[in-house]
Amino acid sequence: MSKRKSAKYKLDRRMGENIWGRPKSSVNRRSYGPGQHGQRRKSKISDFGLQLRAKQKLKGYYGDVTEKQFKATYQEAARMKGDTGQNLIGLLEQRLDMVVYRAKFAPTIFAARQIVSHGHIRVNGVKCNIASRRIKLGDVISLGNKAKEMALIAEAQALPEREVPDYVAQDGTDKVTFVRVPTLDEVPYPVKMEPNLVVEFYSR
Repeated sequence: MSKRKSAKYKLDRRMGENIWGRPKSSVNRRSYGPGQHGQRRKSKISDFGLQLRAKQKLKGYYGDVTEKQFKATYQEAARMKGDTGQNLIGLLEQRLDMVVYRAKFAPTIFAARQIVSHGHIRVNGVKCNIASRRIKLGDVISLGNKAKEMALIAEAQALPEREVPDYVAQDGTDKVTFVRVPTLDEVPYPVKMEPNLVVEFYSR
């Protein structure tokens, strides 16, 4: 598992958006970028700059996955039939750490990844500690016995700013089933994501 190199809220500041919709985000207080030059007037961003920003925002939202992992996911999406941008979103939503986050088993995507890596998650009843594992339709994701008592998970389930989406069917408070791959419109992003610009970035 790769370590997250920068504080998660720095990404919010860099993008100028509260990309996870969290009340504690510093963007809620300061909408300008980080650093001593953060308040300078923003210059017009080039097409390449917009594409890069869209990629960094999407990559960051999914827990700042490594460039190698993200590019491999894009390449797989490009080989699939249909719209590459939609395919990319579908593949990212099928990551185990993201399904754990969507199920409200963790307050943040970073916490979801940690819960998985520490062996607290079961896939179809079997322990799995690989955060990037691809979840299939019908897979059942559940909490291990120790996890059911964790304060972190109780905190996540009480969060008012997030709901469990329809494509993750709940069975009580400790089990969900991944019932379908969502489209871009179904994914509950707090901010606008532009996978079409990510496709343009990698298609250059």
